[in-house]
Amino acid sequence: MAVIESNKAIIYKIAKSYCSQEDNKEDLIQDIVVQLWLSFHKYDETYKLTTWIYRIALNVAISFYRKESRRDGINRGLPAEILHFQEEEAALDRQAAVEQLYGFIQELREMDRAIMLLYLEEHSQQEIAEILGLSPTNVSTKVSRIKQQLKQKFSTLKD
Repeated sequence: MAVIESNKAIIYKIAKSYCSQEDNKEDLIQDIVVQLWLSFHKYDETYKLTTWIYRIALNVAISFYRKESRRDGINRGLPAEILHFQEEEAALDRQAAVEQLYGFIQELREMDRAIMLLYLEEHSQQEIAEILGLSPTNVSTKVSRIKQQLKQKFSTLKD
């Protein structure tokens, strides 16, 4: 339990990035903690503990996201990101920009979202590659492309 407590920031950050509704965030956090608990006996000490936690948490989050997306389908209203654009355009402070960035990250495909979350956490390309099971070169290419996508989204807000 101490492992989960000391790494709860990872779990909360992933849940925030994959769920926009508070109830869903709590469910996802609970699912991640349960999966970590059930998988702890499989932990390979040759990897960093945080790498293992990220890998489990991201896999659970992606599965959760897919399940929720199928369930919600077309019954959803406008995404929260669209409703908040006007507020964020009016606000020039750093917090608004960060929230906007996370909104854009939520729109990315699951793997791209995971890459950007780890990148923003300042993990090395090697660490990201290990967590996600990709090559460092592939991570580098994907980061570059995702950054271009995000820049383009921000530039459309300024127009």
